[in-house]
Order: sequence, then structure tokens, then C-alpha cells
Amino acid sequence: MRKLRYAAVALAAALLAGCGSAAPEPVVPAAVAQTAPPTAEARYNDVDVAFLQMMVAHHGQTLEILKLARTRGTDERVALLAAAIEATQQTELEVMKGWLAGWGEPLTGSASHAAHASPAADGALPITAADEMASLRKASKAQFQITFLNVLIGHQHNAIEMARTEAGGGVNPQAKDLANRIDRSRTEQIKQLLAMVAG
Repeated sequence: MRKLRYAAVALAAALLAGCGSAAPEPVVPAAVAQTAPPTAEARYNDVDVAFLQMMVAHHGQTLEILKLARTRGTDERVALLAAAIEATQQTELEVMKGWLAGWGEPLTGSASHAAHASPAADGALPITAADEMASLRKASKAQFQITFLNVLIGHQHNAIEMARTEAGGGVNPQAKDLANRIDRSRTEQIKQLLAMVAG
């Protein structure tokens, strides 16, 4: 179990960095790796705020999806990727919450903020639909893994869309950098997930 956790931390570092073929960051125990989250500059606009608020909601749902995978069971390669994604997104979630708190902004936004974060969403939260979540929860043991992979592919595609909106319209350097890293890492995740679906 410890080997799996450390491997997940290594993969999480690669995904968070969006490094593709670059060398992964050194693996260190979680207790040693804990550092204060980076602060964000005070300069920001509505797109930055909306992006962080939407991504907080999106990350919360991602963790819910990954928890289902952990409790329902998947094969080892899927479990390893899911653990890496969970480690990455838990860290990102805490950082984004800290930035919003530092700016004096709420963790959740209005429908108009949702439209800022994802214009194609028509003001709706760009997260996985309730019926898809219900299908995942109800999937049989034989169907769970393939359902999980397909739901997560669509879910992470939503994150890429939000990240690209932030990269194009945000002004806060830290938020834009996070958006670029999310774009790269989720794109790589989707490639891996598609490969798992294919066999």
C-alpha cells in the first residue's frame, strides 16, 4: 500500500506539472512535502474569480467520483491513476480556496460567474450531470470501471474548457499559471484514460 501511495505521489507530481515526457519531480513523503500554499497577487478580475469558484466546485465533484472508484474497486493501473489525480486535485483545491479567501471572495459564485468561467455552459456549473453521477453510483461491478473511465474523461474535459477560458481572459498570474497546468495535466490524463478504455 505504501509503495502504491508513493507511486501515486510521483504520478501526481507529473500530472500537476503537466510535464508529459519531462522527468518527474522527486518523490518525498507527504509529511515532508507539505508546504505553505503559494499566495496569489491582489490583481484579479471577474474571470479569475469565476474560474476559481467553478474549479472549486469541479474539484469537489472530482474527489467524489474518485472516492467511488476507491470504494467500488478498479484494476491496479486505474487505481494508481485515480490516486494520483486525487492527490493532485486535493492540493489544487486547498490552494484555490486560499486564494479566494485572500481576495475576500466566496467559494461559490452566481450563475453569471459560471458563465464567465465557461461561456458554453449558459450559466450552469460546468460539472458532471446528476444523471451521469447516478449511473456511476448504480453501475454493476462488471460495468463500474468502464463507466468510471468514461465519466472521468468527460469531467476532466470540462476542466480543460474552464482552464482555457481563464488563460484567455484572466489577469492574475498565479491563477493563469494554474489554468495552464490544469490544461496540460488534464489533457494528459484524458489520453491515459482513453488508453485504458481501449484496453
